[in-house]
Amino acid sequence: MVCFRLSPVPGSGLVLLCLVLGAVSSYALELNLMNSEKVTCLYAKWQMNFTIRYETTSKNYKTVTISDLVNATYNGSICGDDQNGPRIEVQFGSGFSWTVNFTKQLSTYSIESISFSYDMKDNTTFPDAKKKEVFTVYELVTFRIPLDDIFRCNSMLTLEKHDVGQHYWDVHVQAFVQNGTVSTKEFLCDKDKTSTTVVPIVPTTLPSPTTTPTPKEKPNTGHYSVKNGSNTCLLANMGLQLNITQDKVTSIININPNTTGSTGSCHSQTALLRLNSSNIKYLDFVFALKNENRFYLKEVNLSMHLVNGSVFSFANNNLSYWDAPLGSSYMCKKEQTVSVSEAFQINTFDLRVQPFSVIKGEYSTAEECSADSDLNFLIPVAVGVALGFLIIVVFISYMIGRRKSRTGYQSV
Repeated sequence: MVCFRLSPVPGSGLVLLCLVLGAVSSYALELNLMNSEKVTCLYAKWQMNFTIRYETTSKNYKTVTISDLVNATYNGSICGDDQNGPRIEVQFGSGFSWTVNFTKQLSTYSIESISFSYDMKDNTTFPDAKKKEVFTVYELVTFRIPLDDIFRCNSMLTLEKHDVGQHYWDVHVQAFVQNGTVSTKEFLCDKDKTSTTVVPIVPTTLPSPTTTPTPKEKPNTGHYSVKNGSNTCLLANMGLQLNITQDKVTSIININPNTTGSTGSCHSQTALLRLNSSNIKYLDFVFALKNENRFYLKEVNLSMHLVNGSVFSFANNNLSYWDAPLGSSYMCKKEQTVSVSEAFQINTFDLRVQPFSVIKGEYSTAEECSADSDLNFLIPVAVGVALGFLIIVVFISYMIGRRKSRTGYQSV
């Protein structure tokens, strides 16, 4: 534990800030904020990253991912007093800052607002930015939590505004800690409560009771990648077909890679690939490690507009697909179905993914799915059986020929 002594805060004396970095891994942030009496007043543990889309001097657009928070500082974080509510302030990288403010009501407290600032004069992150100035994105959240509870959200939470995407997960936070003891009673975010529940917006036009989906041709294969700085950290090739049922209406949607954008982020324990298009707000594939030596698809999040004008949103963070050893890729050429829920499935074609340990932007040796490996196994078996049969035929022919030769000799 590393402690920093901050300047006095009016009404609360000298604040002692104790910070633990990397409690789970190098990118996890854990903050234990103490007041002048060395009593915990605010506790937070979370993971986050940011995606920023900006215009270049050549009038094109680029997207960068900000995920290196190892050298973060926490200057300005306070317990709060009668005039000022608690606040967490984080500074990292070259000119990046993040602030979250809390307020208190009679029996609840609120995550009131979140702001994120970035400096486009940072030539390392934005070498070809057209506008060299500081930008700030401000979000009013006003999320209320019971006063004695700790807020928990393991699922991915995303805020998007002005070409900036803010991504949070594995969040545990309690402001206004009572009697210096962090609560064990958790107040869950909606995604954690309904990780297997569809939350649609009812369309204005009621659909017919039952609709048979129109068969779709095989989707084109998209080639997607995610970079961490200048290095490629995630690779994915796949044809994607969404099978969505809402209000007894089933839609089959092929994703067109030519009109689909991709962003994401890579960390030591998790990796994110996010796809988006004109009708798909986001389609997230979240990968995680298993036993430190294998990876798998852990989570899928989707929010998109359907043709009838409704919005389909869904999240499931308890999946287990595309399992392969760390340091390899996962491949399945045959059609495979990721069953996210009864109402939402993803059919994949010509799939190959590697979310960790990508070297020189190329795939490592692939571990094949059972459907592909079964086919590969049958081929040598069939060849072996054919060769065995041929040997038997040759042997029988030889024996018959030898017997005839011997019989002819005896008769002479």
